[in-house]
Formats: sequence, C-alpha cells, structure tokens
Amino acid sequence: MTSSAAAAGVAAAHASRGCAFGDFDNDGDIDVLIVNLNEPPSLLRNDLKGGRHWLKVKLVGRSCNRSAIGARVIARSGGRQQVQEVLAQSGFYSTDDRRLHFGLGTATHADLEIRWPGGPVQTLQQVKADQVLVVEQAAPR
Repeated sequence: MTSSAAAAGVAAAHASRGCAFGDFDNDGDIDVLIVNLNEPPSLLRNDLKGGRHWLKVKLVGRSCNRSAIGARVIARSGGRQQVQEVLAQSGFYSTDDRRLHFGLGTATHADLEIRWPGGPVQTLQQVKADQVLVVEQAAPR
C-alpha cells in the first residue's frame, strides 16, 4: 500500500472523538480504530507486508488482578531486549489493545520474562514468533 492509497482512509471528513490502537485482524501489525460522532467507527487497517516477525502477548492474572495491569514483560530476541507493561490506559471514548506487541525483526523465537504485580516472575524460553500467546499467571507455590 502506498501513502496515496492510505489517503482515502484519513482524508474523509468525520467528527471524530477518539482512537484506539491494536491488531484488530490479528495479522501482527497495528491497526487504528477511530471513533466518529453519530456514525460508525473508521478502521484503518495496516496491510503492509514487511516480512518481519512479531509476537503478541496477552496476560491473564490469577493471584494478581485478572487483567494483569501493572505486569511487565521483557522479550529478548535477536540480541535485543524490549520491555512493555500492561497499562490501564484509556482515552476519550476509546482504549488501546491490552495485548503487548513485540516486533522481532528477523528473529523467529523470543525468550520472555514476565514480572507479575506483587513480585512473582515467570519465564518462557524459545517462544515461537508470529502468534498471539495467552499466558496465565502460574499458581503460587
């Protein structure tokens, strides 16, 4: 898709009140949903094919809060490290996807370290790329 092809999605006149970012079609890239006043929302899908790998992580708390708000995930792959936290953010009329998105580049696997609220740490080794991974907090010992 070229920038001129994207123009139709962003050039149309709307009275908009919020937007949310997330992978709405679960294809590994971030899309944008715009909340319009008195009309359906606008979904701007990112359909570029970059040939790179990704990993999306959804956390489910057991002994901490169910949404795992406050959890931190460290993803290590291809000699790099990325850190993201689950936030309870929201905007006016919208909230972003709570799944954490990691771009892995050419790496096909990642090692994850999950620091749950309250202190427990959980590790996962050699997690395959290009998937939505749901991780439930391990039961306390």
